[in-house]
Amino acid sequence: MGKINTMKILFNRNDEVTRFLDALKHPLRDEIELLRSILLSEQGLEENIKWNGPNYSFHTEDRITMKIQPPRQIQLIFHRGAKKIEQPKTRLIDDNSGLLTWKENDRAFASFKSVQEIENSTSDLKAIIQKWISATK
Repeated sequence: MGKINTMKILFNRNDEVTRFLDALKHPLRDEIELLRSILLSEQGLEENIKWNGPNYSFHTEDRITMKIQPPRQIQLIFHRGAKKIEQPKTRLIDDNSGLLTWKENDRAFASFKSVQEIENSTSDLKAIIQKWISATK
């Protein structure tokens, strides 16, 4: 990642989230930080704390939440917010990567246990994030 992109991502990081994570001393902190960087590289995502983990919203609408407990793996939960919304008839996005496990047509998650898994999945994960944001605008 170039210096300009890294600086942009660092500016997008929410200090409250960083302090929250610092206090946890989470054993998968490197994985969390890598996922934060990937998520915050997406234009328009804003970071906060919700549901005891980092949360990412698009135009104030919650869209992706990082589940960090229990500390055996990190999950990215793709959703349309906390309010119950009528289910779409089909899955919100097409995904052939195998990263997503679907709970409902508008709720899926991706699980990661290591930096290596995340690095190997980065391009697919970025595509999923972009599709999810586009589908849930």
